[in-house]
This record gives sequence, structure tokens and C-alpha cells, in this order.
Amino acid sequence: MTSRTLRTLTVLTATAALCTTAQAAHAAQDTGRRTPGIAAAWARAWNGTDPQALGALFTADGTYTDEAVGITFRGRTEIAGWKARADTLIDDVHVTIRSTRLDGDRITVRAVYSGHLKGAPEPFAVPMTTELDLDRNHCRIAADQDHYSLATVLAQSGLPADWTPPTP
Repeated sequence: MTSRTLRTLTVLTATAALCTTAQAAHAAQDTGRRTPGIAAAWARAWNGTDPQALGALFTADGTYTDEAVGITFRGRTEIAGWKARADTLIDDVHVTIRSTRLDGDRITVRAVYSGHLKGAPEPFAVPMTTELDLDRNHCRIAADQDHYSLATVLAQSGLPADWTPPTP
């Protein structure tokens, strides 16, 4: 191998290493920007076992709308109650954030919503989009709208399309 070939190979190797390092650093920065703290806290609350943790993220008069089942909850107590109800119906409720986008006072969250409806033969994992409208300080959620396919949840779970949860 000639000196020039060796030097060219060294430069190419160093350039590739530098590009890989730069891409990793850029990805780390993007990850921090893509998941605002309130969205990460929202996912942690859904993934946790304390219903009050979800309610606490909302303004006192905040709303939570689950578009798939067509219901809206108002205020921290009702929102915490919705999380508690979900935990009684679904084992291993989990939200995995795939991406977020902040536009003014709204965060759009693209996620995977998963779990196992109690009594269903199979677990489910469906795409979900959530819009989180924030208060003016971006400290609390003023409104949440969840969008996912209930039909897909039921189909993946092995339940009929007309299945309804048992009443408490």
C-alpha cells in the first residue's frame, strides 16, 4: 500500500467516524427536543400505577377526551378516575412515545398504546395520536384528545366488534 493510499484510507476512516459521532450527537439533541417534559410525564403517568399522577398533570379545569370511546372527563378527579378505570379493565396499560411535535401551545404525540384487555385472548398494540393543549406557561395540560382505533384494539384482542367493558 502506498503512502498516499494509506493517507486517503486514514482520512476516509476519520471522516466516517466523525460523521457517526455527529449523527449520534444530533440524534441525542433531537430526542431531548422531541419529547417535551410534560409529554414524557404524561406517558410515565399512563405507564405507572398511580391514577392521581395523571390527574395532577392537568389544570384544575382540564379535559381529557378519549375519541375512540367518545367520552370526555373534566377536572383532575375525573381524569384520575379514568386512569383508575383503565387500570381495572386493561392489564399492562402502556404508552410508548414515538415522536412529538410542539406547535405553539399544542404538543402532538405519536405513540403506541398497548395492553391486554382483561378476559381477552390476546394483547393489543395500536398506533395513537394525542393532542395535548398546554396552559400558557406550558406547565400543565389544559386539554387532551386521544385518537386511536377501538375497532383495531378489539380485533387485535380477539374480541367482537360490539364488545363493551363490564360495568363496575
